[in-house]
Amino acid sequence: MSSSSAKRPDRRSTGGYHMDADSLQSLALPDEKKAWFVHDRFGMFVHWGLYALPARHEWVKSREELDDTDYQKYFDHFDPDLYDPREWARRAKAAGMKYVVLTTKHHEGFCLWDTKATDFKVTNTPYGKDLLRPFVDAFRAEGLRIGFYYSLIDWHHPDFTVDPRHPQRNHPDAAKINEGRDMQRYASFMREQVRELLTEFGRIDIMWFDFSYPQWKLGELVGKGHRDWESEKLVRLVRELAPDIIINNRLDLAGLQPDIVTPEQYMPRTWPKRDGRRVVWEACQTLSGSWGYHRDEDTWKSTEQLVQMLVGTVAIGGNLLMNVGPTARGTLDHRAISALTAYEEWMALHERSIVGCTQSDFTAPPDCRLTQNGDRLYIHLFNWPYRHLHFDALAGKIEYAQFLHDASEVTWLRPSANTLWTNTQFPVAENELTFVLPVRCPKVVVPVIEVKLKAGSDAGIQD
Repeated sequence: MSSSSAKRPDRRSTGGYHMDADSLQSLALPDEKKAWFVHDRFGMFVHWGLYALPARHEWVKSREELDDTDYQKYFDHFDPDLYDPREWARRAKAAGMKYVVLTTKHHEGFCLWDTKATDFKVTNTPYGKDLLRPFVDAFRAEGLRIGFYYSLIDWHHPDFTVDPRHPQRNHPDAAKINEGRDMQRYASFMREQVRELLTEFGRIDIMWFDFSYPQWKLGELVGKGHRDWESEKLVRLVRELAPDIIINNRLDLAGLQPDIVTPEQYMPRTWPKRDGRRVVWEACQTLSGSWGYHRDEDTWKSTEQLVQMLVGTVAIGGNLLMNVGPTARGTLDHRAISALTAYEEWMALHERSIVGCTQSDFTAPPDCRLTQNGDRLYIHLFNWPYRHLHFDALAGKIEYAQFLHDASEVTWLRPSANTLWTNTQFPVAENELTFVLPVRCPKVVVPVIEVKLKAGSDAGIQD
């Protein structure tokens, strides 16, 4: 994983390959085809591969500049004997997640399915069995939609040229290593694998490519972008095989409005826009500081942070794709299970403030986040106030209010005849409403007030 950043013109040529902006834009998915994604709001990301054995970050091969010989020991010892995708799927569903995206191939080039395009695959490891098909079957059985992550990078493939992110970038013979390597052959290899993924596992809902970096340079080595990936051909193939699939924004195709935009390890302040228009977007985040299993990494997020990230994302119109990194034995470690349990406990009572919701036009009170679904407004309290919660522009628009976790009524102050609140004798703005709360915060991580708006008062929702 890594975010693509600002693009610069790519000066390299790939045998007459070019992009036609008008025809390219015709490949964008219509909004109605993305309605399920916008509705579901919460998904599970799974980063799993050989890097689970060294257990010190999924970029270990690049970070430590390991060559194929160094890395071979992980292939030779990969045997996830405790792998049970049904357990993963049950935990994802219990946590309120509605879709899943799995790394079918990460940057290391290792494939989790029995691909015909390379021998660097799980069926040639001591485990000896396809991991992808049982994964797909297990998550489908729990009602989750299926997404495939596929890395455009491949540090193992013999045609993938050494570049500024490659493990051999500092090798004294890097230029010589690149002699005879052919990115056109590699692009053809990628299309062959994508064809397998989209024809051998039933309906796939998301194709999550990762990632482009043409702006990177190290000496004479330059990064890779759409010309290297032959991105237009790749998108056309995906659309041919799966017309309704969602494709993300990491193929370096400036002329194509992406189906979804994917900020990584970053929370925008407002709903992201492109050319002045709101985009469909998904924040991808980790439970800790690593995507792959990292035994010694110790920046795991608190329960409050996890729930607030989900709420905060939906409050500005986005989805959250939260990652787990399974161990090399095929289990979710105790820290990941604890985090998923935190989501499970909160979502069991508060799911309807997330699923089907989006940003509201109402302005949130301090330390609160708002989501809305039609005539239901949800006030998420990140910091518990003392007794009173003041909400501008809501007076006269409420039919009823309650806490979502237990459906107990939440009342609000009524104006007296002389326009002063009777128990405060303090003038209040005409459109201001003040909720009366318990002194002590309810025993939930983020309390939510569910407000039923009066008919004609639901103009506060933004689609």
